[in-house]
This record gives sequence, structure tokens and C-alpha cells, in this order.
Amino acid sequence: MPRSKSSKRWLHEHFDDIYVKKAQAEGYRSRAVYKLKEIDEKEHLLKPGMTVVDLGAAPGGWTQYVSEKLDGRGIIIALDILPMDALPDVNFIQGDFREDSVLQELTNLVPKQGVDLLLSDMAPNMSGTAAVDIPRAMYLAELAFDFASNMLKPGGAMLIKVFHGAGFDELIKQVRLQFKRVVVRKPSASRSRSRETYLLAKDYNL
Repeated sequence: MPRSKSSKRWLHEHFDDIYVKKAQAEGYRSRAVYKLKEIDEKEHLLKPGMTVVDLGAAPGGWTQYVSEKLDGRGIIIALDILPMDALPDVNFIQGDFREDSVLQELTNLVPKQGVDLLLSDMAPNMSGTAAVDIPRAMYLAELAFDFASNMLKPGGAMLIKVFHGAGFDELIKQVRLQFKRVVVRKPSASRSRSRETYLLAKDYNL
């Protein structure tokens, strides 16, 4: 089957992408690592001793970075519907976050004290139709926020992928009720034509 113009453009962009080349040179699993790295360097999110949950983790770029930063001191739980190769000191669950049994398995791994940092790079399979894709993406962001609301320690933080569109402003409003500091970040490694941004919320209030 011949490739479409859009898929050819994506392939061209991908292989010319400086972050793809940088990830390959530095041994990271995906270019997405530089989104988290940039935000972490500005916000100092990751510290040894933390409990971190990473949703939508595969192929593991974010988890890999977290594992390096915690350096064996802390708890890392990663989850994805897709398989992911093992990483040092990481508990990985393969399953659909929307299923109760998978959510329960994840919850069982969280220590009684709760989670220090929730990360979510979850996104639906994109159809290219905004009217379909944005509600699906916002649903995943809302699920991640609900998990954070239930599992974060007081003072905890979350960083979740969100897409601009219907539901965005309402989600921000809800997050502001539970966190003292809420900002939206667009890291350099996030492609300019993408609607994705990252919602960072710090200092969780029960």
C-alpha cells in the first residue's frame, strides 16, 4: 500500500527531528524524554525517595529518566496498554488504565503514604479528526486527574498531557481547586503543530 502524503511528511519530520537524533545518541527510548527533562529542570519535580506513578509509559522514555533521577532511591510504578522493556527499579503493569482490575492492580502497588508525583503522557490513538480526538484525550486527562486526587500525598504534584479544545478550561478550573500552583507548559520538544500541552499542578491540597 503506498504511503499517504501525511505519513510521508511524518516520517520525514521524524527522521530529521533533532530530538529523535539526540535520544538515539544519548540512549533514551523516545524523544518524549526531553519534554519531561525540560520541565523537571525548571520545576525540580524529581527527588530521590519519591513515589512516582507514570501513566502511558511505553516505550519508557519518561520512566527511564525518572529511574535515572531517583537512582534506586524511591518507588516507580509505570503503566501502559502496550508492552515495555524492563527498567531498573521500575514496577511495570501492562493493561488498560480505564479498566477497574488494572486500576486496582496499580493502586495495590502504591504505598500507604501515597504518591509524590503523578506523570501522565497518555494519549488516545489519533484519528486526525479533532472533534473525535480531543474528547478522547480529555477523558484520559480527567482519569489521570481523578487518580491524582485520590492517591497523591498532601503537597504532591502531577504533570499530565492535555490537548487544547473542549473541556480544557473546565479541567484547569477543577485542578485549581485542589492544587496551589497550576501552570500549562509547552516544552520545546513538543511539536509546534501539535495541540498537546502539559498541565503542571503542584502542592496538592486534600
